[in-house]
Amino acid sequence: MEVWLESKRKVASIDSATRRTRTRFLRLLALLLVMAVTVAGILWRGRLGHFVAYGYPGIFLISLVANATIIFPVPSLALVFALGGVLNPVLVGLAAGLGEALGELTGYLAGYSGQAVIENREIYDRLHDGMRRYGLATIFFLSLLPNPFFDLAGIAAGVLRFPIGYFLLSCWLGKTLKTTVVALAGAHSFFLLGRFL
Repeated sequence: MEVWLESKRKVASIDSATRRTRTRFLRLLALLLVMAVTVAGILWRGRLGHFVAYGYPGIFLISLVANATIIFPVPSLALVFALGGVLNPVLVGLAAGLGEALGELTGYLAGYSGQAVIENREIYDRLHDGMRRYGLATIFFLSLLPNPFFDLAGIAAGVLRFPIGYFLLSCWLGKTLKTTVVALAGAHSFFLLGRFL
């Protein structure tokens, strides 16, 4: 009986070590992905306007790259506004919202990896507390408004191991509502300007 218990302990110890190694590897991979996307966003910042020629897939890619950078924000709402006046604003909002939500995964992954660089600790602590208390609602309301603190909320969600599906769903809903409103504003401004010109 003791031999059997001893062998069970060894197997459990090996399984635990394997899980820790796999977790460390995934965290390192997530950190490297975040760094690569941030560098790509910085390098491609001047070229993002070229994607506009591709219509809805272009605005999706612009929104994805613009929201995937953590340290250096790349603005994309101005393009959503402009394209809302040229293309179907609801489809522009949907494409941009999906791109923005998927781009925010870099913040989540940075928090999940445990290697996030946090410049404003006080705001992060507040967002972390809000994530712990309200979860989905915090992500939804922060993604609904254009603000520079959403990356910190994504990092907090990753640190807390907030379920990624829930994170993406609440982020997508908020981002899509925001970008659709911006695209509709762009469409209506083009309409109003056309009446006066």
